[in-house]
Amino acid sequence: MPEEEELVELKFRLYDGSDIGPFRYSPASTVAMLKERIVADWPKDKKIAPKAANDVKLINAGKILENNKTVGQCRVPFGDLPKGVITMHVVVQPSLAKAKAEKKVDDAPRKSFCSCSIL
Repeated sequence: MPEEEELVELKFRLYDGSDIGPFRYSPASTVAMLKERIVADWPKDKKIAPKAANDVKLINAGKILENNKTVGQCRVPFGDLPKGVITMHVVVQPSLAKAKAEKKVDDAPRKSFCSCSIL
């Protein structure tokens, strides 16, 4: 059972203060795996929802976590704390390509022109 003691218990705090979890993860689990779980377990009643794992940013101890990092690497600052649930904050940010496409659509109808009258 020493493997069970090594599992890290995480919960994910959403933008409105509600939580997903807690769940137990192996320290070898990657941040990308956590994001996939978040997308799969996202509450259906939320107005803002990620469409893919790349739309999710995870923040722990004030730092945005990179997809290739493991849970064990992200947990380092908490080594001295007693075991407990670690809360990670979730930010939904649509991918840049989609945001740029939407921005171009919004810019198209606006045509500004100036008219001057000399009397």
